Amino acid sequence: MYNASVKASFALLIFALCAPAADIRVGIIGTDTSHVPAFAKLLNGDPAAPDHIAGARVVAAYKGGSKDIPESINRIDQYAEDVRTKYGVEIVPDIATLLTKVDAVLIESVDGRVHLEQAKPVIAAHKPLFIDKPLAATLEDAREIARLAKAAGVPWFSSSSLRFGAIGTTMKLPNLTGAVTWGPGPFEAHHPLELAWYAIHPVELLFTIMGTGCESVTRIAGNDGDVITCRWKDGRIGTVNAVRPYSDYGAIAFRGRESVESHPKAAQATDYRPLVVEIVKFFETGKPPVSNEETLEIFAFMDAAQRSKEQGGKPVTLR
Repeated sequence: MYNASVKASFALLIFALCAPAADIRVGIIGTDTSHVPAFAKLLNGDPAAPDHIAGARVVAAYKGGSKDIPESINRIDQYAEDVRTKYGVEIVPDIATLLTKVDAVLIESVDGRVHLEQAKPVIAAHKPLFIDKPLAATLEDAREIARLAKAAGVPWFSSSSLRFGAIGTTMKLPNLTGAVTWGPGPFEAHHPLELAWYAIHPVELLFTIMGTGCESVTRIAGNDGDVITCRWKDGRIGTVNAVRPYSDYGAIAFRGRESVESHPKAAQATDYRPLVVEIVKFFETGKPPVSNEETLEIFAFMDAAQRSKEQGGKPVTLR
C-alpha cells in the first residue's frame, strides 16, 4: 500500500514537472489597429502553422477607440469582431474587467494620446505591458509612463516592429560611423509630436542601428517630407528621412569609406512575428528587449525635432 502510494505520488510529480507550462493570458487594450488581428493570429491561430508562436494566448480585449481619429473609429468594430470570431477573444466592456482575466497586457490603441491613461490601471494592477507605437503623444507622457512603472516595479517596453525585422537585424553593424534611414512620415492633426504618429518607424530604425547617445537634432521640414539629422556624443551623424505621404523603408550604414545598404526586398513586407516573439519572451522573463532609457531617448529625439522645426530648423539639444 505504502509503495503504491509513493509510486503514484512520484508519477504525479514527474507529470507536473514534464507538463508544459500554461499559456500566458494576454489582454489587448484598443482594437483599432491592424496589429490586433495580426498578433492574435500569431498567438491564437493554428498551432501547426509555421508562424505560430507558443507560450501566450490573447484571451480578452477592450475596444477603446478615439472618435476624433478616423483611422481609429472606422476600424475598431471590425478588428474586434475579427479577433472574437476567428480567434476566440472575449470582448470586455472596460479595462478593469480585462485586468481580472489576464496576466499581461498589450496596449494597442492607435492614438498615442490615450496611452498614459490606459497604462495607469495596468501598472496599478502590476501587469507587465507592451505599449505599441507610439509609446505616447508627448515626451512628458512617455516619461510619466516610465516613472509610474518604475515606482510600481512593473516591467514594460515599446518598439516598432522594424527593430526586429529584416532591416533592423541586418543593418545593426559594428564600428559604424553614421547611418541614414527612411520611411513614411505622415502627420495626424491631434498628435503634437508630429514624428511620433508614423515616422517613429524610421526613427526607431535609426536608433536600432546607431544605438543611444544622440545629443543635438536639426529638422528641415518640407511639403513632401522632413529630414532630421542628429549628432551623437561621439561625433557620429545619423539622419532620418520622413517621407509624405508614404514610402518604403530602408537604411544605409556607413563604416568609414564603406557603405552598406539594406536589401530592397526587406522593405516590401511587414512581418510582425519577430516582434511578437520578443513580446512573449518579455512576458515570460520580465526583461524588456529594448531598454526603457533608449525608448525615452527616442522620444526626446522626436521632441527636439519638433522644437527644431518650430525654430526654423535650428539645432536643438535633447531635453
